[in-house]
Amino acid sequence: MSTLLYRIGRTAYRRPWLFIAPWVVILHVIITLLAVYPPQLSSEVRIDGTPAQHLIDDLGQKMPLMSGGQGIIAFETENGSRIDQGENLGALLAAVDQVYASDHVIDTREVLKQEAAKGMNSPALRAAAAVTPSGAADHGAAATPLAIDGQPVPGVLVSPDRTSAVLQFQFDKQTFELPADTIDNTVAAAKHATAGHGIAVLPSASMVQLPEIVGAGEVVGVGIAALVLLVTLGSLVAAGLPLVTALSGVGVGVGGTLVISHLISLHSLSAVLGLMIGLAVGIDYALFIVNRQRRYILDQGMSAEEATGRALGTSGTAVVFAGSTVAIALTALAIVRIHLITTMGIAATATVLIAVLTAVTLLPALLGLAGERICSPKARLRAASPRATATPARPPLAVATAWVGLVTRHRFLAATAALLITGLLAFPATQMSLGLPSGASYSGGTTQRESYEVVKDHFGPGYNGPLVVVADAGNREAPIATTDIAGLYRDLTQLPGVTAVTLGGVSDNGRTVVLSVVPSSGPTDAATEQLVHEIRGQAATFASDRNVDVGVTGFTALGIDVSARLAHALPVYLAVVAVLSIFLLALVFRSIVIPIKATLGFVLSILAAFGATTAVFQHGWGQSLLGFHATSPILAVLPIVATGLLYGLAMDYEVFLVSAMKEAHADGRHGDEAIAHGFEHAARVVVAAAAIMAAVFAGFIFTDDPMIRQFGFALAVGVIVDAFVVRMLLVPAVMSICGDAVWWMPQALQRVLPNIDIEGRSLNAERSGPAIGNRQPAHTCEFASPAMNVVPHPIGCGTTPLPPPRCRRRFRTPPLRQSADDMAHRTSQSVGRGTGSVDRSR
Repeated sequence: MSTLLYRIGRTAYRRPWLFIAPWVVILHVIITLLAVYPPQLSSEVRIDGTPAQHLIDDLGQKMPLMSGGQGIIAFETENGSRIDQGENLGALLAAVDQVYASDHVIDTREVLKQEAAKGMNSPALRAAAAVTPSGAADHGAAATPLAIDGQPVPGVLVSPDRTSAVLQFQFDKQTFELPADTIDNTVAAAKHATAGHGIAVLPSASMVQLPEIVGAGEVVGVGIAALVLLVTLGSLVAAGLPLVTALSGVGVGVGGTLVISHLISLHSLSAVLGLMIGLAVGIDYALFIVNRQRRYILDQGMSAEEATGRALGTSGTAVVFAGSTVAIALTALAIVRIHLITTMGIAATATVLIAVLTAVTLLPALLGLAGERICSPKARLRAASPRATATPARPPLAVATAWVGLVTRHRFLAATAALLITGLLAFPATQMSLGLPSGASYSGGTTQRESYEVVKDHFGPGYNGPLVVVADAGNREAPIATTDIAGLYRDLTQLPGVTAVTLGGVSDNGRTVVLSVVPSSGPTDAATEQLVHEIRGQAATFASDRNVDVGVTGFTALGIDVSARLAHALPVYLAVVAVLSIFLLALVFRSIVIPIKATLGFVLSILAAFGATTAVFQHGWGQSLLGFHATSPILAVLPIVATGLLYGLAMDYEVFLVSAMKEAHADGRHGDEAIAHGFEHAARVVVAAAAIMAAVFAGFIFTDDPMIRQFGFALAVGVIVDAFVVRMLLVPAVMSICGDAVWWMPQALQRVLPNIDIEGRSLNAERSGPAIGNRQPAHTCEFASPAMNVVPHPIGCGTTPLPPPRCRRRFRTPPLRQSADDMAHRTSQSVGRGTGSVDRSR
């Protein structure tokens, strides 16, 4: 692998446009396809295999009018006056008229008129006669339908205090399928009708359109990443290349995801996750390679071309391994057998693999365009003197040296501190509650949150998440009898925890009846979950006494089912990832201790991320520092998807840090010396990579969408904990405790396992010839001082010209491969010119 990547790097450097052109063509094709076929993303949370989802699909076939998206608009008088009297009533009715007149809104009034024309032959009218409040238990003051001259206004409920109202209506399509601006125009029409009357118009969270994929926070995150790159690499050219590579990869990856949204159903979160992970790994992978190339140039005096090939053969191999590991972990999400999570994993996997491809093909081509300018003349001059004495051109960070020395001297204390930090962060995860986003998930000040609060305060918490109870005749041919509907209605109203029961709809053949059950508790309360289980538990009683098959669905019930399903799937997936981690790291490091240590560290990082996310989003700790105020359950899909994402990112840091230590050990260093040497040389780039990832992920915290916000926070915390607590503190401490035993593996196992050379040692041994850095300049520059144009040759035979500081022309590049005769001929010419002598036996 390392030799292949070395050749790819050299070829791309010498023929850059041969590698750049395909990426330009692919981007052009994707942009063209998106212009012709706009993306079709979904906001539907669909979890196949759950009872609630099964009923939703069944209702879509039996009652097509109920298969569209639901709209809810809350109206509240600003001065506390009654909304059902005088001018307020007129404004409310005008708003109702405007909403029902909007495009793609089903006018329930017309539907009822058609049913009324059928008389008592209408199944809906017979069911309405059976479902009356006379048989209900007295639960105190309740919301009532708005009535005009004794006739109810369809879809409008007035609160018990008469100061607010709620309009519930149906779209003819799911909200994500509606034409652009449909929802905005509907809300604007309602606001126009109530303008000047002191009535607030508040659409619910169900009427939120798809979130923006790119916002201001993400731009700030990329800006911080650019600053970190500039500080780390010290060159505008070098810092710009990872950004160009990452943005190109994201354009292809996310753009391709949007294109295939016409072929498979993709949630909008899939594209956002692809953007998150694509930017993060794209920048980091390119950083690892560019940093390694510059080290070869400045520390060993290689030409930019040779250094590019070497960087691809060493760091590029680690990038391919790391990217493949992420892809395997994300693809393994398919074992959960949930379409939503599987498609998220596939979209993220595709973006990661494209990031790897751009890093090993597009990046070396861009390095070829940059040429020798990747390192400034000033940097080369600084490197010249240290290299003559065989010392690194850029010494390790003093902070890194001091830190690793402190950790290894106090190894047991350091390990204990790391465990305490991660343990304290993880503790809130013991109280983690899973659910789906609702109005409560939105930050205070948004219309979605205000609508949720108005309904909760004036109607009751249960009106924000009513249960949909479906009664079906099953195998019975006749419509459901009116007496059975009335009996079921009484049974439901008498259940503890039920505030109200209303008729939701009836199928044309009368064999399916939908009832809306309003709990006395909120959508995410334990009492509501208990009520769902209570109704489902009495299904057999309803079947025998009322001759109907009863099920519970709706957004609240779906959230309960999803949480239960994923809570059972998470331990299984975590076990699969742990086994995968141990196996892959055993292949790479040929050790028993390192894979176990790395996997346990990853688990600590995951638990710490879950705990911090629970503390902030569920308990509300520290939200004021982040600029939002909203407490709600953790998004049900977050733990399992974040596990896959963070696993891959954690393995990146483990591979790049420990491989440097392994390289030092293989060079003859032992114990703490090998740990310190590897840490000192890898810490700079690992810290920079973690800072970049954290900045990119943190940029998504400041979006208005609660799902994206939780993912951004969890991933940012996970990266910070894994890089700075686990890898920078726990890893050197544990390795120091174990000593050289950390590299032990039974001989029998070593013979069985394949050898994956991610350090590129075989490549370095193969390429340790005398003509690596010897390149003749294509010209001389009259403006440059002769003393500034030469540095000691890397193998000791005279001097090697440097690029003149005020000249931008490219250098000629040597052939892709040089034979031994070619190198000997070059050496003899050098000797003949009096530039020094070389021991050819070397």
